[in-house]
Amino acid sequence: MKTKKNNSTTGKAFDLGLFKRLLAFTKPYKKTFYFVAIAAIVLSALGVMRPYLLRFAIDDGIVEKDVKTTQFYILMMLLVLIGEVIFQFSFIFFANWLGQKVIRDLRVKLFNHMMDFKKQYFDNSSVGRLVTRAVSDIETIASIFSQGLFMIISDLLKMIAVLFVMFYQSWQLTLLVLTVLPFILYATRVFQKKMKVAFEDVRAQVSNLNSFVQERISGMKIVQIFNREQEEYKNFKNINEKHKKAWIKTVWYNAIFFPIAEMSTSITIGLIVWFGGLRVVESDVLSLGIIIMFIELAQMLFRPLRQIADKFNSLQMGMVAANRVFGIIDTNSKIENQGQIEAKNLKGNIKFNQVRFSYVKGEEVLKGINLEVNSGETVAIVGATGAGKSTIINLLSRFYDIDSGEILVDGKNLKSYELNSLREEIAVVLQDVFLFADSILKNISLNKPAIKEADIIQAAKDIGVHEFISSLPNNYHYNVKERGAMLSSGQRQLIAFLRAYVSNPGILVLDEATSSIDSYSEQLIQEATEKITKGRTSIIIAHRLATIKTADKIIVMDQGEIKEVGKHDELLTTNGFYKRLYEAQFEKEVDISA
Repeated sequence: MKTKKNNSTTGKAFDLGLFKRLLAFTKPYKKTFYFVAIAAIVLSALGVMRPYLLRFAIDDGIVEKDVKTTQFYILMMLLVLIGEVIFQFSFIFFANWLGQKVIRDLRVKLFNHMMDFKKQYFDNSSVGRLVTRAVSDIETIASIFSQGLFMIISDLLKMIAVLFVMFYQSWQLTLLVLTVLPFILYATRVFQKKMKVAFEDVRAQVSNLNSFVQERISGMKIVQIFNREQEEYKNFKNINEKHKKAWIKTVWYNAIFFPIAEMSTSITIGLIVWFGGLRVVESDVLSLGIIIMFIELAQMLFRPLRQIADKFNSLQMGMVAANRVFGIIDTNSKIENQGQIEAKNLKGNIKFNQVRFSYVKGEEVLKGINLEVNSGETVAIVGATGAGKSTIINLLSRFYDIDSGEILVDGKNLKSYELNSLREEIAVVLQDVFLFADSILKNISLNKPAIKEADIIQAAKDIGVHEFISSLPNNYHYNVKERGAMLSSGQRQLIAFLRAYVSNPGILVLDEATSSIDSYSEQLIQEATEKITKGRTSIIIAHRLATIKTADKIIVMDQGEIKEVGKHDELLTTNGFYKRLYEAQFEKEVDISA
């Protein structure tokens, strides 16, 4: 598993490369993007026009006691205000619309990318963290467009327009205002850097909290069985405390910055009134209208600075979230799918030639095994835990790729088959059956249009599980709830058998499918096994050796190597691994029954 290096660094206020990647998602919505940008420019012009018109309303209307002139400028200000409201509404609506479109496309891209990850990636990754990336982190990215990017651009344009009007009206008052500006710019810069680090910590703590809660809720049964409530409560309080401290740090920076910004504005207004007022009294260089206009413009100059800092928070939170999301998108953990052959109607001839494999480099799980399964055979694989039985199945379905050697299916290299079509031809029934919070019908068909309800009912009758399903409320439309919680382990196993049967696979795999079920369910499953294995290549990974006596071939594994191959009766005649396993299990069963 490889991850491309991300250029974003903690403490860096803005990552241009990351930002360009985000902007690429706006390409399908260019017209909206340009409209929002134009609206930002118009808003900056309209915002400056109001105090400019106010200056003339005071000097040419109120001071001169000219009613018509006063009314004219008031009307003009009203029209400007109406225009500002219309553009402000359009700006906010379409900026948010664009943000939602972008995160929708980004979320689809992320989810689609994760769907192709190797099984190993999910083995090593926290589900809670992945959920955080796909849901809350991507939602945070929307703020870049709705509250960050365009809002900041609009505010910067407004500040430029304000400075232009200021210099045009009075360069002395403008320089007076600008004496305070470097101080607040410096404070803003420091604030941005500190907030970037703080928000990195916030997102990390949110991810930890989500991961902890998700795992504990999923494993609540174990928590309660082993009386771990108090310990997990303490752990949760500790994680939640870290989460609180991360957020308080952002509050602390805000609490320092915004009073400083407000004080700077007040000082600037005081300087304008002092200097400008003296000029008005002493000479006619400045007018009352200009003084009031400068007070308005100064507030318009400093207000965006405060807002930019606040919006930069949203922008930075979005950038931090984007950095995390792109970190997953940049992760190269896919099984290569370069096969050109469609795996349709496989006969099921399987051959492993000197196959070696390791989950961790240098720690081989399969040590050069040779294995052959003929079409239509039922082959059982047995051995102690960790012998490498399930690994063979993972490699056959290409959840992992081998380190060396060759796997052939119907005489062709496994990698030459198109991956999705290959997996369509291999049905696996696991010991730990996963069911979605949906109806039995949809858990069997997995929403495949080709599998009809009538087909499922007939298949259930064929393998003897129709009676069990019919006994449930709403029968095939019974909602099994999350992970199939409304069914027993044996019932879930029967659903899994039916799911495998209706897919009509060329190769069937049963991975310890009868190791933890009651005797009644086991009888039903044995009958179902005989039905679904008939006429197709079947591989049974067995823990209970009594269930594989009729297998065409039994393969005995130990520590990643094949030790013995033969039929049940043949293997019992030799004093080997299989005989010792069988006798140990038989003695254990006798002791339990006694």
